[in-house]
Amino acid sequence: MEIRYVERDEFGKIIGDYANPQPGRAEEPIADNSEELMAFYKPKEPTYADKRAAEYPPIGDQLDDLFKRGAFSPEMAAKLQAVKDKYPKE
Repeated sequence: MEIRYVERDEFGKIIGDYANPQPGRAEEPIADNSEELMAFYKPKEPTYADKRAAEYPPIGDQLDDLFKRGAFSPEMAAKLQAVKDKYPKE
C-alpha cells in the first residue's frame, strides 16, 4: 500500500490525485487502495447529455446554420455579418 495525496473540491469530492503532497492543493494523505480513490478512477457511465454532446455538430456549425436561415434578430445578424465582412473566407 502506498500513500497518495488528494485534492478535493468544496463539496469534499476528490478532484486530483498526486504521488507527493502539493502545498495548498493536495495535502491530505490517502491509501492508494482506498475505495474512495478507486472510485475516482473508475470509468463513469456517460450521461444522456454526454452522449448527445458527442454526436451534435460543433456549436459553430449550428450557429452558422441559424445565421444563414435568418433565425437571429436583425441586430445580432448585423453584428455577425459585420464580422464575416471584416474577415471574408479566403
